[in-house]
Amino acid sequence: MARIRKIEIENFRGIKALRWLPSQGVNCLIGAGDSGKSSILDAIDLCLGARRNLQITDADFHRLDVGHPINIKITVGELDDALKNIDTYGLYVRTFDSASGEVEDEPDKDGETVLTIQLAIESDLEPSWTLVSARAEAQGLTRNLNWGDRVRLAPTRIGNMADFHLSWRKGSVLNKLTDEEADASAALVKAARDARIAFGDDAQEKLGDTLTIVATTAKELGIPIGDDIKAMLDAHSVSFSGGTISLHDEDGIPLKGLGIGSTRLLIAGLQKKAAQEAAMILIDELEHGLEPHRIIRLIGSLGAKENPAPLQVFMTTHSPVALRELSGKQLYVTRRQAAQHDVIEVGDEDGIQGAIRTFPEAFLAPSIIVCEGASEVGLIRGLDQFRVGQELPSISAQGTALVDGGGASRIYDRNDAFVALGYRTAILRDDDLQPDPPKEAAFISAGGKVVAWGSGRALEDELFASLSEDGAMKLLARAVELHGDELIDAHIKSATNGAKSLIDVQAEPIISGLSTESREILGKAARTKRAGWFKTVTWMEDVARDIVGPDLEAATTEFQVRIADIFDWSGDAGE
Repeated sequence: MARIRKIEIENFRGIKALRWLPSQGVNCLIGAGDSGKSSILDAIDLCLGARRNLQITDADFHRLDVGHPINIKITVGELDDALKNIDTYGLYVRTFDSASGEVEDEPDKDGETVLTIQLAIESDLEPSWTLVSARAEAQGLTRNLNWGDRVRLAPTRIGNMADFHLSWRKGSVLNKLTDEEADASAALVKAARDARIAFGDDAQEKLGDTLTIVATTAKELGIPIGDDIKAMLDAHSVSFSGGTISLHDEDGIPLKGLGIGSTRLLIAGLQKKAAQEAAMILIDELEHGLEPHRIIRLIGSLGAKENPAPLQVFMTTHSPVALRELSGKQLYVTRRQAAQHDVIEVGDEDGIQGAIRTFPEAFLAPSIIVCEGASEVGLIRGLDQFRVGQELPSISAQGTALVDGGGASRIYDRNDAFVALGYRTAILRDDDLQPDPPKEAAFISAGGKVVAWGSGRALEDELFASLSEDGAMKLLARAVELHGDELIDAHIKSATNGAKSLIDVQAEPIISGLSTESREILGKAARTKRAGWFKTVTWMEDVARDIVGPDLEAATTEFQVRIADIFDWSGDAGE
């Protein structure tokens, strides 16, 4: 079961240069739009696919520069005996060092035996596939894989036209399941309708094993096609060929009529069954056409939870559901740099797996605001909703996700994990407990953005100190609405050692105006441990949308500047 060990791409579409050592199993590419994810899959398909011609245009060259040829090199290991045949490929056998990622021309008993297939396209747009070998080149020799070896090595591509694989066509997964061969010759002498019926009975004998595997796989994946599926001549075909024979359900309806999601799910399951022949599969936009529970089933059918992995999978996704189901070792962030592309393994260190489970959306966004806690997340969400109502752009539309940093002691550990993966990040934190000063200084010096509330203040302190008197009293009224006046009264008395009560504070605006002292008392009472007035995302989100946002113009200048800093930073993402 051949596996890709190394991928090298030059001057292909948006990719100037890329070097990547993929894993043995699932390789799920994530990243911002136009970061090259689909181009990587296309490069693998074009280089290893069993084809003699390509539809290439100038647009496939990096920045339309046809003066620099497209060059795609794929190094393949775990070769079967045919691919290691000395008489056939002796001059082209190479050695791969997994530790360094280097490929040497001379075979080495301590390294893995590999072949490197190269696709080169010059300005004449004519593709050239060759095996890479300095030894052969020195002798003036060139060659490609035998056609039969290319067919066996070619990865299965599951795209929008996945129903290709539901017919016995060249390269389809059905031809890889068993050694059985589809033959429509006996039906050619009859009219199309009669031929379909006549061939159906004959096919049950010739393709019985394959049909059994298909029926079993569909049942395992929950795809309702019945038990008695048939191989019949395709009713949509005009001419008869190998592709004329396709799968039908128990009522004789072509399986090509399945939805896109069901088709992709079935083909993935069949590819796993056929893995002894070809063990590589390419899927762009994994979630396309699938509900969340079927995304989970598809990932399972690809062997994502199995060790060793039955398939080497290259796929892309924008689905949080998919990220939750995969480990950090199976996720790779693509990054476009000035002169090269990077493919970075997310990994599972420093609690990153927990972040994937809890905040999968963040890994799919180009920019992230790491908030000290749930209250800050709720504040920004609520203010964002208020701004949208004022016809201002949403931070989500600008590509920014919010992450709960888990408190002052953990906020930089979580932030550092995202920074290491190349994400653009900002910190929003309280100022009552200080994070590690050297970490914050290093983050700021590297261009990171930090927004902190006023000196010594937590969020609740900031809100009661900064909003107008009307805004502060509305906050207090919301707390009473949420928790009842008895609890709020008890918290105020506790914060003042009994010197003030809820009624005292409520009376102040009528008598003399809300004092600075009472604002401080309310901030302290509001953040009572384990009983905070707004200590959930939902509570603070509602407060921000209904009270803080409408009161923002009347708030202190310092508070307005801090809020503006957050949303301005988000808006700068595309600049």
